[in-house]
Amino acid sequence: MQALSAEARGPAPHLRAIRFWRWVFVAWMLGWASGCASLPANDRQVPSTAFARPDATPLGQLVHARRAQAGARSDSGFFLLDTVEDALTSRIALVDGATRSLDLQYYAVHADASTEVLLQRIRDAAQRGVRVRILLDDFNTVGADAQVLRLAFVPNVEIRLFNPLAGPRNNMLGRIFSTLHDMDRLQKRMHNKLFLADNAWGITGGRNLGDRYFGSGDKQNFVDLDVLAAGRVVQDMSRSFDRFWNDKLAYPVQSLLDAEDLERLRQWTPSGASSRVAQQSVQPVVLPVTASPTVLPSITQAEAVQAERPPMDLRTVPLIWAPSTLLVDGPGKVAPGDDEVDAGETVIDGLLQLMQQAQRDVLIISPYFVPGPRMMAVYEQLRRRSVRVRVLTNSLASNDAPAAHAGYARYRKDLLAMGVELHEMRSDPETAAELLGSSRGRGSAGGLFGSAGGSKAYPNSRASLHSKAVIIDQRWSVIGSMNLDLRSQLQNSEVALVIRGAQLAQVATRQIENTLATAAYRVEARGDDLFWRAPSGAGFGDEKGEPGASTKLKLLVRVIGPFAPDEML
Repeated sequence: MQALSAEARGPAPHLRAIRFWRWVFVAWMLGWASGCASLPANDRQVPSTAFARPDATPLGQLVHARRAQAGARSDSGFFLLDTVEDALTSRIALVDGATRSLDLQYYAVHADASTEVLLQRIRDAAQRGVRVRILLDDFNTVGADAQVLRLAFVPNVEIRLFNPLAGPRNNMLGRIFSTLHDMDRLQKRMHNKLFLADNAWGITGGRNLGDRYFGSGDKQNFVDLDVLAAGRVVQDMSRSFDRFWNDKLAYPVQSLLDAEDLERLRQWTPSGASSRVAQQSVQPVVLPVTASPTVLPSITQAEAVQAERPPMDLRTVPLIWAPSTLLVDGPGKVAPGDDEVDAGETVIDGLLQLMQQAQRDVLIISPYFVPGPRMMAVYEQLRRRSVRVRVLTNSLASNDAPAAHAGYARYRKDLLAMGVELHEMRSDPETAAELLGSSRGRGSAGGLFGSAGGSKAYPNSRASLHSKAVIIDQRWSVIGSMNLDLRSQLQNSEVALVIRGAQLAQVATRQIENTLATAAYRVEARGDDLFWRAPSGAGFGDEKGEPGASTKLKLLVRVIGPFAPDEML
């Protein structure tokens, strides 16, 4: 076998270490230099509200036609978006069908091919006269992902950044260093996720926008869940959007940076990068977003075409008509102070109150599960009344946030002692391939929760749970952006749909239980130790330690576990 050249193998380990720490030093210096930076006055914000006459649009008229066809008494219809195919094609359908307005609210939008598909269609919608408002939490608008903001310079498109952070956008490390002096602002984030068209149809749930949320991540894919909504409840979702959009913490992009700033970010290279990388970073200035075939400079048109999907047919998607309400935090939860939290008026407070009414069964899906004392008291009360409580969360190996797992691990034995049933999702590529490997038809009882539509092009991609839902007595379904943890309870703003009805709850329960029976371990206490039992008939076996986790990862969790406060995990 021919030996690899030094260039092909990459730099020696000690050189890589030197370059890494040099890069960290540069990031620290950038953060230190901007540590005293302040935000400009938010004086460019012009208030606006959702389109007031959804019934006058084709999408609004379709809602009325679908409701009349179904003979439904309830004024809102729902469809679970539990496959990556449906999650992407439903959003495409809303963009293509909009004639008056598109309102998007997200914690994170990543600059990759699936996002490019959506951004191109949003740009097309703006060019045909649709008013586009996009509200992003500012934490993730750094590095390559900052290029999403190029869309703000398209006519009819306005992007605002919520709770912005002063300092550099070159990379996440520099951003965090520059904001350490203001930890309260850094920690409080807008975690809401809404995708609204003509104030008539909308989507909410756990998904951000990016390849990992649509089954195309090369290293990791999220098993996630959204719900498509039509009718009256969408107007409630729009009112929530408007509250955040017009809040003093929502800054128009143009008040924080311009197109030239984005171009400089695109060409930025860390000091100390290899000459080859530096040469690659010297690129010609890209065309303006209004003239370029693509919105994102890093995505080719060929990549976007490969990620394209036909839109979902909203005329035939099987809607379940049911009573519903919206749980949503106000923007004040992210502002300085804790008035909403102290008043017990958060999404998590409402969810806990609903859970306390359970008579038979509570099924919780939460990727980051750090209960804290109040939630633990609710679980204990439920168990005393013999209410069955089941939890599906991430294993250490599948968790993309090891610190969150460290917080959860503190509570495992106490939860098991109460009689709470804990299930942890398996992360191995084989499981990811099964969960994300092939599309299934709608209504298939055999499908896995959150599965379908993934790409087989990434055989080593691992699965990570990202769905957030609670099913109560197989009658109430709560689907939204919230985790059952202290961050969602105390710091982040969240949104969730509460849907009453056995039909939707039973569909969700069947799919979740199928995942428990095929792709998750059940955690059991054996004396002072824990044991991970594989499902009966599964193609993998029982484990005596954290399944699939490396020794390094286990050690990391042990080290950070005693020091990280629950509310920061």
